[in-house]
Amino acid sequence: MHSPFVFDFITKVMLDKHHYDEYNIVELLRKDLLNNHEEIQVKDFGAGSAVDKTGHRQVASIAKNAAKSKRFGQLLFRMVRYYKSSTILELGTSLGITTSYLSLANAESAVTTMEGAPAIASLAKRNFEKLGFKNIKIIEGNFDETLSSVMDNLKGIDFAFVDGNHRFEPTIGYFDTIIKNINSHSIIVIDDIHWSADMEKAWQVIKNHESVQCSIDLFFIGIVFFREEFHEKQHFTIRF
Repeated sequence: MHSPFVFDFITKVMLDKHHYDEYNIVELLRKDLLNNHEEIQVKDFGAGSAVDKTGHRQVASIAKNAAKSKRFGQLLFRMVRYYKSSTILELGTSLGITTSYLSLANAESAVTTMEGAPAIASLAKRNFEKLGFKNIKIIEGNFDETLSSVMDNLKGIDFAFVDGNHRFEPTIGYFDTIIKNINSHSIIVIDDIHWSADMEKAWQVIKNHESVQCSIDLFFIGIVFFREEFHEKQHFTIRF
């Protein structure tokens, strides 16, 4: 590994095996949701669920199939914690499991999370209230209609997690909007970069964008950095 920054990321973030107490809080929430068989109407603005096409889904099914796994949720937690990200944006709240990891990673942070489906947003709000989170603001509505105004109210983005829509043009549109508010230390994580041909194409465009200095492909997620110490583009594929 010739990049000191990426070597540091691998050894101190990816391979950090410490069990943080915050993990227990989020995984108890996940456990509760996996046992919740309430059925709700889901309005999907993106490519849709790969599991359920009816529009009606059980909360347990969403928790099982739509939420990020413990492994990746905790990786995002460690990234925010290690790099001390303070202004955090999430596109795709779902039930709030990943949002909770992002929130707990830095108590001083401000997390703005966006969710298109009203019923899911309502459940996420309930979860945040139950856990007593004070640093999360949830924005309800279609990202295509809400993201620009959110960006106008955020001075800068330290960490962004894009987990919504899963189609080429919207994904690129969200990325292009977010990078207007980044700095050299910002991190953007794109979910499901190999989920479909559309997402494969979007990932290729994003990692080759002129502003991106380094990309890391972890298969299920792609991470891009904009740090000035990279004098030329570097792309890495790492098994995780």
